[in-house]
Amino acid sequence: MISFKEAQKQVLAKVTPIQEREAVSPIHGLGRVLSHSIPAPANVPNHDNSAMDGYAMRFSDLRRDKPVTLKVVADLPAGDLITEPVQPGQAIRIMTGAPIPPNCDCVVMQEVVNRDKKLITVPGDQKQYQHIRKAGEDITVGDEVLPEGRRLKPADLGLLTSLGVSELSVFRRPVVALLSSGNEVIEAGNHLKPGQVYDSNRTTLHTALKALGVDVLDLGVVKDNRSEVERILHRGGEEADAIISTGGVSVGDYDLIKEVLIQWGNIHFWKVAMKPGKPQAYGKLGRALFFGLPGNPVSGLTVFLTIVRPALIRLMGAKDEQPQLLTMRFKGKFKKKHSRMNFVRGIVHFDADEPWVETTGAQGSGILTSLSKANAFIIMPEELTTVNNGDMVKVQLIQYD
Repeated sequence: MISFKEAQKQVLAKVTPIQEREAVSPIHGLGRVLSHSIPAPANVPNHDNSAMDGYAMRFSDLRRDKPVTLKVVADLPAGDLITEPVQPGQAIRIMTGAPIPPNCDCVVMQEVVNRDKKLITVPGDQKQYQHIRKAGEDITVGDEVLPEGRRLKPADLGLLTSLGVSELSVFRRPVVALLSSGNEVIEAGNHLKPGQVYDSNRTTLHTALKALGVDVLDLGVVKDNRSEVERILHRGGEEADAIISTGGVSVGDYDLIKEVLIQWGNIHFWKVAMKPGKPQAYGKLGRALFFGLPGNPVSGLTVFLTIVRPALIRLMGAKDEQPQLLTMRFKGKFKKKHSRMNFVRGIVHFDADEPWVETTGAQGSGILTSLSKANAFIIMPEELTTVNNGDMVKVQLIQYD
């Protein structure tokens, strides 16, 4: 049995990022990974423009110690352009985003100006260049806008569109084969007989994979039959970049997945000193990475979030993303009876002056409600056995996308 940190390290070390590229439009780029950095093709903004609705004028016409009266000679909405220089004593009515007219170097917000027909009175103590967004203020032409390996978010895609980018080069999505194993596992919608369980693992992991942004090859439920297990795993090894199975990696008589993996593929290690989720298996089958997760629902999803998800992010070609770790005060009491790294399901409360965390209640590995309620893991390292009320603890916020 190896430590949790060593397991993370070994799993990541075996991942070779996908290199195949394809082109997509920004509107279809959510969650995709950039295959090259993107330099700015133009300044943003591409011209000096007004930061608010008001009046554009020459700063030299203004007085610091008293109001001045100027004549409004034109209206300038966003999208229009004035090319004639503004003359002394003149002002332009200007809307937010409109280009600053020639000779103007000050915008005064409309709320402080008194207007009488074509004349405005501007109070003193204005500042030169106030309320003017300079060309290139946000981005200068040639700047790196987004780096290679960036997993694209909505704001990224809006930014790229604002630069006129209409096509992106991204890495191909990984294909992840997903299966559940065991004679006791049945599809929801069927009558549940004594000893049987519904296949919550596949639903949980399928949706977690879709949230991450990979393509899922759903291989269904595989019964405890050696030839069937071999057939399904070989298909995954031929058609997918990674295989995720749940169940079949413990030490029972019917743990066939591990046996097939040992015979037809490579197994790097199994059993990790973490709770929940000690029984695991990692290796390779065909061209696919293999992630064998525990059959208990909470164990399987915990292992996915803490070990498998970072590996899939690297497989996607994305830069490694560090978990969101916070330190905060614990309320309650929790004690463990082992020396494994413990991921206690917790609820972080941000609606207080000082954020705090508590457990979700009973922590059994089959209690899926404990993870459904959770928004974080309370991390208890191997050497820590008890957390008391008021102790400061480290928490990892749970991320799916």
